[in-house]
Amino acid sequence: MFRNHQFSLTEGPLLPAIVRFSIPLVLSNLLQVLFNMSDIAVVGRFAGAVALGAVGSTATLVTLFTGFLIGMGSGVNVTVAHFLGAKQPKDVRESVHTSFIIMLASGLALFLLGFIFAPSILTLLDTKEELYPGALIYLRIYFFGMPALAIFNFGNGVLSASGDTRHPLMFLSTAGALNVALNLLFVIAFHLAETGVALASVISQYISAILILVFLVRCDDPLRLRLSELKLSPRKCIQILGISVPAGLQNAIFYIANLFIQGAVNTFDAVMVEGNSAAANADPLVYDVMAAFYTACASFMSQNFGAGKKKRVRDSYLLSLALSFAAGALLSVLLLIFGREFLSLFTADAEVVAAGMLRLRVMAGSYAFSALMDCTIAASRGLGKSFVPTVAVIMGSCVFRVIWVFTVFAHFHTMTSLYLLYIFSWAITGIAELAYFLVCYRQQVGQLADDTQGRA
Repeated sequence: MFRNHQFSLTEGPLLPAIVRFSIPLVLSNLLQVLFNMSDIAVVGRFAGAVALGAVGSTATLVTLFTGFLIGMGSGVNVTVAHFLGAKQPKDVRESVHTSFIIMLASGLALFLLGFIFAPSILTLLDTKEELYPGALIYLRIYFFGMPALAIFNFGNGVLSASGDTRHPLMFLSTAGALNVALNLLFVIAFHLAETGVALASVISQYISAILILVFLVRCDDPLRLRLSELKLSPRKCIQILGISVPAGLQNAIFYIANLFIQGAVNTFDAVMVEGNSAAANADPLVYDVMAAFYTACASFMSQNFGAGKKKRVRDSYLLSLALSFAAGALLSVLLLIFGREFLSLFTADAEVVAAGMLRLRVMAGSYAFSALMDCTIAASRGLGKSFVPTVAVIMGSCVFRVIWVFTVFAHFHTMTSLYLLYIFSWAITGIAELAYFLVCYRQQVGQLADDTQGRA
């Protein structure tokens, strides 16, 4: 039997606990980013600019589907963390088993949808003719990994709810090393280009899913996964879906809006498209590091809300917000300093590097400000509120972005005018999310006991 490395989220100094919780998540998220970056880096360096553009042009579509599963996993995290904080082991077990069924079904559904509709979506995006064949091959193979990605995000949500962020990191490290090795083998030795990097990604995803699944089957109660208990609890199903689906849709809707942005990028020449594809690899690098603190925010707030600890609920939000902003700012400075070296990982073409630097300069001044929006959404989710934040995201960051593309960008038709929509949409959505969170906090947390009290 395995013992998960959990620690209390409801007791002890808060800042060291959040940092201790978040560091393995930061490393885990970086590994997931490096998986995808290695795909693009290997084809860019060893298969040429066309293969780079083909794989890079699918990035928004891939993150649309994976973002949905990551959002679903965050709903699992919040639900399990709440019952752990409230010391209700029966509810924890029911949540774990119901979540597994929901996540697996979601992964299978996304695989079918992605595989069937990939050609239509690439056509809708106006993917350039020379990039289309490689992009389609890459996507269709990549979608075979959706069930595995769903299982991993389920396990990651369950373990992080208990404070165990170490084991998911270990599993990702193992799968990541295999992914890089297979990328090099398939592309350099077998000359498989887009097919090779897609196969490497899928294989590594199933390895990480198997590792986390075996661990959960053999770990301590009440998180242990048992085949005999795999059944849907109607009450838990409604509760989990009520948080997970809006969270998943929130992530997916972001990327639906980004499909319009990709369409706008595709109106420029191939050099600009390839430069954008290379520079866009910085987005998940920054976002996912910052996301570790959003996960911490939701986990700490949910457990302490379940335990009835008012002050720790508030402080969890404030500290997580400060840490995520600082992480975004630090990474932005590093990208400004080492931007050309970063882009050279994906292409040796000087013109493509120059096009990529345009994006990096604008985004480096924007990334950190996304913390207000995303951390506040995580805070609302930690209090069990997910629907209204999703609506706010749809209006502030999605509808607004589409309008920007057809107005501001249509007027100026420059890459700078396109990239500026990010910081404006984050600011508008962040203000709306903060206003809603303050109302929820007063209503749901205002009457809790002081931090020194709480439930037995």
